[in-house]
Amino acid sequence: MMTTQIDLGDEEGAATAEYAIATMAAVGFAGLLVVIMRSDEVRQILTDLVRSALTFTG
Repeated sequence: MMTTQIDLGDEEGAATAEYAIATMAAVGFAGLLVVIMRSDEVRQILTDLVRSALTFTG
């Protein structure tokens, strides 16, 4: 049985580049969350949500 081997080239550093891209995406997402959380409307919505979750009505 004959197998064919394909040379895909040098992949050295590919994992490092993938980690760098994932890190940059996470930083961008965190920055977006910071902008959203600084909004007074969003802060009020979250405060009301937590307050209603912690209030016992029985």
